[in-house]
Amino acid sequence: MNIFVKQFAVLAVGAAIGGGAVWLWPGHAPGDGGGQHDTDGSGGEPLYWVAPMDPSYRRDGPGKSPMGMDLVPVYANDAAGPVSPGIVSPGTVSIAPEVVNNLGVRSVKVREAPLAGEIRTVGYVRYDEDRLIHIHPRVEGWIERLFVKASGDPVSRDQPLYELYSPQLVAAQEELVLALRRSNTVLLKAAEDRLRALQVAPETIAALKRDGQVRQTVTFRAPQDGVIDNLNIREGFFVGPSTTLMSIGALDEVWVEAEVFERQVDQVAVGQPVTMTLDFLPGRRWRGRVDYLYPSLDEGTRTLRVRLRFPNPQRELRPNMFAQVVIETDPGTPTLLVPREAVIRLGDRDRVVRDLGGGRYRSVPVRLGRLGARHYEVLSGLDAGDRVVTSAQFLIDSESSRQAALQRMGDAPQKPPQSARVSGTVVEMAADRRLVTIDRGAIAKWRRPPARVTFIVDAAVDLARLPQGGEVEFTFVIEDGEFVLTRVHEAGEGEP
Repeated sequence: MNIFVKQFAVLAVGAAIGGGAVWLWPGHAPGDGGGQHDTDGSGGEPLYWVAPMDPSYRRDGPGKSPMGMDLVPVYANDAAGPVSPGIVSPGTVSIAPEVVNNLGVRSVKVREAPLAGEIRTVGYVRYDEDRLIHIHPRVEGWIERLFVKASGDPVSRDQPLYELYSPQLVAAQEELVLALRRSNTVLLKAAEDRLRALQVAPETIAALKRDGQVRQTVTFRAPQDGVIDNLNIREGFFVGPSTTLMSIGALDEVWVEAEVFERQVDQVAVGQPVTMTLDFLPGRRWRGRVDYLYPSLDEGTRTLRVRLRFPNPQRELRPNMFAQVVIETDPGTPTLLVPREAVIRLGDRDRVVRDLGGGRYRSVPVRLGRLGARHYEVLSGLDAGDRVVTSAQFLIDSESSRQAALQRMGDAPQKPPQSARVSGTVVEMAADRRLVTIDRGAIAKWRRPPARVTFIVDAAVDLARLPQGGEVEFTFVIEDGEFVLTRVHEAGEGEP
């Protein structure tokens, strides 16, 4: 029983889709009695025949299109090609109300409003480099003791980092002790200034002045709160001023470096609000702001780096985390807006389908401006109050464009076909298909070199005048991209 119900449902859905297709098929409209073209002579003879999928393929009689489909006749009373009942003017499609309902055609009104824009991109969490400190010794020496053991260790301001033995530090302390013993205030001040320049802590200098005891090792302390990064030393290392011992980064506020496309650069400004989400805490959102726009674009990706700043009081954000960010751009002044789903983008042009009312629709070109979160800015092509289709518009656009193209073809003057007179050698003949392959000579007026070409032989040309291997002089024309041999000339015959 379940199998029977499923099969019946599939048949019902197929019938509904097929019914909608029949109503939109060229030549069918309500009350047309089946949608067949008038072939009994009451509507006149067909003007020409065209391919159903390519209105530019036109022939004088019935036949097959390049895709193998039967050509469709076009009559004088057709407003825009093969369809007359469903077309009220070139490019305008008329659809019955029940078909509109079956296809789910929906339309909305074009309105004026500020463009609520947002730019979605990705970024990486970084240290706040305004507060990223690199630790270097001011003298050469050996690491006697290391108080921090690994990158990522938290440290507090004035917490011991390492002890250093340096002959230069020992000598500087002895100078201070000597100045104290001699009560020489000038030498004492100079010795104190030297120790401070070598980053000796004030507490160490005070203890040295108090007890006069020279320390063989000096303890160096953290200049700020933060976490250790890039720890490059171990106990016993020999270090110098060029050695980066470690870095200390603050995490109570972090940077996020993101990238925006070149076309979006003018929409981003310092101070704009930003929302950030991360995979490691689904549903959690962080609020920040645009802090800085870098001055140059990446020449490979054509993107601009944008620096964002976020508070991080709980230290949940860690460097190198991957983040999704949304930059909220300035909406600006009110402008014409259409939904993103209403726009049909074709690469070199953009279109929408206008709802003209009464079941009539027309595909119209538009010029678009900025892209917002849900809407496009319309610069030209629509007016406030127009209605545009937001669903099933691709099917309507296809039919509207096809009918408009047929109308333009019918109105456009026909250009004479290109022709040339040339000589050549017959290589092969297919008499049953009236095809001949000829090694033709060069065509000077077209600057074409000699080539082997297969020609369609016109019905007026006697195939006996094209013997295989024979030298012939002939005229051919180019019609619809095909080479048609129209005349074989007698020897010595001049130009017509």
